[in-house]
Amino acid sequence: MAPIVGIDLGTTNSLVAYMDRGIPRIIPDPDSGPLVPSVISVDEQDAVLVGRAGLERLVVDPHSTVFSVKRLMGRGIEDARQEIELFHFPITSDSQQVIRLKLRSQVFTPPEVSAHILQRLKLNAEKFFGEPVNQAVITVPAYFNDAQRQATKDAGRIAGLGVVRLVNEPTAASLAYGLDKRKQGLVAVYDLGGGTFDISILKLKDGIFEVVSTNGDTHLGGDDVDARMIALVIATLKQQTGVDWSDHDQAVQLIRRAVIEAKHQLTDQQAASIAFALPDAKRTRVEIPMTRPEFENLVRPLIERTLPPVRQALADAKLQPGELDEVVLVGGATRMPMVRHLVEEIFGKIPHTELNPDQVVALGAAVQADILAGGTQDMLLLDVTPLSLGIETLGGAVAKILLRNSTIPASATQMFTTLVDGQTSVDIHVVQGERELVKDCRSLGRFKLRVPPLPAGMPRIEVRFLIDANGILNVTARDVRTGTQQSVDVRPSYGLTDAEVEKMLLESFAHAEEDLSERLAIDARHEAEIVIHATEKALAGPAATAISSDECLRIETALNELKRVLPSDSHELIRRKTNELNQATQHLAALIMDSTVKQALEGKKLEDVK
Repeated sequence: MAPIVGIDLGTTNSLVAYMDRGIPRIIPDPDSGPLVPSVISVDEQDAVLVGRAGLERLVVDPHSTVFSVKRLMGRGIEDARQEIELFHFPITSDSQQVIRLKLRSQVFTPPEVSAHILQRLKLNAEKFFGEPVNQAVITVPAYFNDAQRQATKDAGRIAGLGVVRLVNEPTAASLAYGLDKRKQGLVAVYDLGGGTFDISILKLKDGIFEVVSTNGDTHLGGDDVDARMIALVIATLKQQTGVDWSDHDQAVQLIRRAVIEAKHQLTDQQAASIAFALPDAKRTRVEIPMTRPEFENLVRPLIERTLPPVRQALADAKLQPGELDEVVLVGGATRMPMVRHLVEEIFGKIPHTELNPDQVVALGAAVQADILAGGTQDMLLLDVTPLSLGIETLGGAVAKILLRNSTIPASATQMFTTLVDGQTSVDIHVVQGERELVKDCRSLGRFKLRVPPLPAGMPRIEVRFLIDANGILNVTARDVRTGTQQSVDVRPSYGLTDAEVEKMLLESFAHAEEDLSERLAIDARHEAEIVIHATEKALAGPAATAISSDECLRIETALNELKRVLPSDSHELIRRKTNELNQATQHLAALIMDSTVKQALEGKKLEDVK
């Protein structure tokens, strides 16, 4: 049977994992190890580069590169305006209900960008297993709404993956920690990632994981910490030089890279420098010192935004912090010492930090995949819906049918009637949110139910909400008198239509061979460029004087041949010429190695190198 893998589709990085004889393990990417950067870029040949290759182009070609696209999933232009302004996303002018990103001549929706990342993970898994991988468990932030969950499923479909389950990230983390080994207990999972914050309270009993409550903020994460540091650097530069770099995309990306490096250093050190070279004519070098207390004062308001959701989740679970048995930290941003201190203060206990916070969600997804595949049979996962679901009633009010923190899968039914004599149809408007008025909630969809023309109050209309294990909603409206009913899988207002997803799927099938050929050519070019650079460096070095003129001529001929075919679309031709150059430089490489070893050993005694 083909394996079901677990995938963490993250804001900053994404991972794929599997179960190896009861132990979850990460499948590495050949270019970047365990983590695949959640970045895509379109190069000058209109090829899509994913992961590390895409990330490397973020500074040199920011207009054709997209990162942190998870923050746009399932959202419209108005809903995501904060992110669009913060990250300078290349949004097309016709973006409204569905955001569209223009990278060179190509246009992508956020699910399509995510699909490219998922395809990379799928390919890594298929190379690892040596067989097709067509099914996956994908994790989502606990506070993702219906639109964002549907967009994630759409991304999986476009990538050629059957999404057998969407699992909340904090819940997956608890599985990875093996907290099922406890006979019973209450666990809080504090998850601060690149773009979202979640807090979940779980009750564990005899292998059953029941999510009691969840809360969070889908506009809060490590990206916001970076943005605050970037703003400080830009303000400092303007004060020092009078130049405003905020609209210079390449400068912003150079600063972003520098502040992320400094942020990582401040996790372990008391001081660091935000160091980078400006993209001006002089390549002006900038170094801005920052101490850990300065950094913490800068970002404290962001970290303290996690407190209200934590308090609300505890209140919903009817618990005090001291009643919890365990606290688990998840997400790269929880490496910050101030976050760990804050969590310890809130809950009065030292949180679990044993597992890599970047990997723990993917490892938990692999555990859930194994449960669904029948491999692990002594665990059961009971998740919850993060927001209430209901319909619009008279005066724009909301009648809540499924309340937030309802254990899923779940269903609920409520009876309604008509308001006007002779009414022939009822408009069912489905909304999601905690507010009492429709205008303050998110619209998920509308449909009509035909009813016979009767006096007002006579028809009996039964509305049933069914939310599946992935948190996706189905709504059925039925006229009890006639038996007429209308059922619909609610498509969120900011999601892709079935026709759009189907079109993308058909295009992916139609261009599968072409896409693979382009990918192989890109890989071959990348390898060839490395060999060319190494050869040119070797020919300019002292070892080149030790080879004959004939050998030097053979190397230069092979080098020029490889350069000539480098723009070719034929990966076979590029690899053949790369191999020819490798063959021609074997003797030169051996001379360089001998020289390097000789230099390393020069002046040392035998006992020094034992």
